Amino acid sequence: MNYLSNITTSQRPWLLLALAALGLELSALYFQYVLDLAPCIMCVYQRLAILAIFSAGAIGTIGHQNIFARILAYVLWGVGAIWGLIIALEHVEMQKNSGSLFFSCEFIPNFPTWAPLHEWIPFLFEATGDCGEISWRFFNYSMPQWMVVVYALFSIVFTIVVINRLFCAKKP
Repeated sequence: MNYLSNITTSQRPWLLLALAALGLELSALYFQYVLDLAPCIMCVYQRLAILAIFSAGAIGTIGHQNIFARILAYVLWGVGAIWGLIIALEHVEMQKNSGSLFFSCEFIPNFPTWAPLHEWIPFLFEATGDCGEISWRFFNYSMPQWMVVVYALFSIVFTIVVINRLFCAKKP
C-alpha cells in the first residue's frame, strides 16, 4: 500500500495521466476532423473535463515534489474525472431518451462570460452536433457509453490513490 501512497510523489505516474488524457483529446479531434463526427454540447463539456485531467497530469509531472502543485493536481484530476463521469452519464441518458421533450441539447456552451472557451478555441469547444444522435459505435457501445467507462476508471484510480495517500503515507 505504501507504493500506491507514494506513487504521486514521482514524475512518471503523473506523466502517464497526462498522456492518457492527451490521447483522449487527440482521439476526440480525430473523430471530429477526420471521421467528420460533429461534437455536441455534452461532448464539449467532456472535452473540458479531459482537459482538466490533462492539466492535472501536466502539473503533477512538473511539480510532483511540491505539495501545493500535487494538491492542485489532485483537485483538477478529481473534478475532471467526477464531473466528466456525471456529464457522460447524463449524455447516455439523453441518447436513450432522444425523442423525449424532457431532454434537449443546447448548441452554445454554458461557459462563464469571463472564459468563453467556445469563442477563444472554437476548433476544440464549439458544439455543432446533436446530443441524441448516435453516429458511432464500438462493440455496440456509443461514444458517451465508452466515456462513462473512461471517466469511471479515472475516478476509481483517483479515489484509490487519494485514499492511500491520506491513510497509508509514511508519517514523518
